[in-house]
Amino acid sequence: MLFNSFDFIFTFLPVTLAAFTAAVRLRSSSVAVLVLLVASYVFYGYGAHFAVLLLAGSTAFNYGAGQAIAEAMRHGRRTLGRLLLGIGVCGDLALLGYFKYAGFLMTNFDQVTGAQWPIPVIALPIGISFYTFTQIAFLVDTFHGAAATLRVTDYFLFVAYFPHLVAGPIIQHAQTIPQFRRMGRDTWDASDVAVGLSILTIGLFKKLVIADSVAPFADAAFARAGVEPIAMIDSWVGAFAYSFQIYFDFSGYSDMAIGLSLLFGVRLPLNFASPYKATSIVEFWTRWHMSLSQFLRDYLYIPLGGNRKGQARRYVNLMTTMLLGGLWHGAGWTFVIWGGLHGLYLLANHLLRTARPVRSPRSPAWMPWLKRVAVFFAVTIAWVFFRADSIATAFAMLGGMSGIHGFGTTDAVTLSWLAGCFTVVWALPNTYQIFARFRPTLPVRPEIAGAEPRLLTWRPSALGAVTSGVVFACGVLTINKFSPFLYFRF
Repeated sequence: MLFNSFDFIFTFLPVTLAAFTAAVRLRSSSVAVLVLLVASYVFYGYGAHFAVLLLAGSTAFNYGAGQAIAEAMRHGRRTLGRLLLGIGVCGDLALLGYFKYAGFLMTNFDQVTGAQWPIPVIALPIGISFYTFTQIAFLVDTFHGAAATLRVTDYFLFVAYFPHLVAGPIIQHAQTIPQFRRMGRDTWDASDVAVGLSILTIGLFKKLVIADSVAPFADAAFARAGVEPIAMIDSWVGAFAYSFQIYFDFSGYSDMAIGLSLLFGVRLPLNFASPYKATSIVEFWTRWHMSLSQFLRDYLYIPLGGNRKGQARRYVNLMTTMLLGGLWHGAGWTFVIWGGLHGLYLLANHLLRTARPVRSPRSPAWMPWLKRVAVFFAVTIAWVFFRADSIATAFAMLGGMSGIHGFGTTDAVTLSWLAGCFTVVWALPNTYQIFARFRPTLPVRPEIAGAEPRLLTWRPSALGAVTSGVVFACGVLTINKFSPFLYFRF
């Protein structure tokens, strides 16, 4: 089921809210958890019954593994605990590897060896990467003593909680399960519902009105690059259009996840914070898909040694992390190249920080904007590989962007859309800043949160309600086709 569908907005969500409200009036967190658990499985299983069985089986396996690890650690059997952790993580990776990478690996094996073995056609269950990483983190934390004993229903809801299940954020048990246990009148009120609905509305607008409107410009450019030479302006327009498509698509989903969760009094971590305002690639990755960046740092980069074993090892660990992060996004060499490019960007960023002389006390006012533009262009070039259906198409796009096939032209409508997107991402506050005073997410670092804007701050008022209603109507009226979020396929 899609958040941006009539079935979800006008049937699933109202019914779920009504059942949850009834459970809250009973002052029973157990009943509230059960309501959300059933709703989450209905949401996930809508049209995908096998995927529900896979989710339930994976969750049961990891819950059992977590309980066994915790029991071993309580009795001081660290070796046994490490063995159980290895079994659990390997089981999770085997499941993910089969469904997501079996076809990719077999294709490459055939190409290298000429064996011509049959390539399996395996349907990728939506959200499998997200709930697998969520559970790997749980097992590791359990081994380190950071996870308490959990009720079965709490754990199953933690994994299947529908606002985050299919495209993140990757949540931590310590952040979420205590909120499940406190569900009741003291943690849920009308302000949560009002703020949640408003954030949900903004996310819906970003996805349906902005992302889906610029998508055709990107689709046309990449399709053309795959069959014929493409001119410079046409290729840059396509690249910029995809940069904005994926930005507003993922930003819209992230807002909708936060807003939906807030309707039930549960605060999720902030997962998207104006990444195109970043003035360095390092900062970009503290703002784009923040929960994935944290997961890769805590459960891959740091265990590999992080920056504790010298600069050379640090750069190897960083590149390894980004290559695997690219592969996580998709089973294809274009994703690996995308991750490798960002790895190179990060290496260059760290090298510049190391080699750069002491900063002057005050940099020119234009310097942050120059850095912001440079980061945006670097990220856009990398997005070409992320979007292209083949390496050949990606290089054809880059060739066009270099101008080897002529200058080209574009039209006023396209330029207007792109100019509007630039204005929104660089000049306007993000959703978190607009609603900051209501604390719609888990706590955010000040340097990421930014200052509360003087204008466009949300307040509960008649004007705010009317504005939200108009924005909601604009979004709903554009629901005329099947339009999944881009991150659903990861």
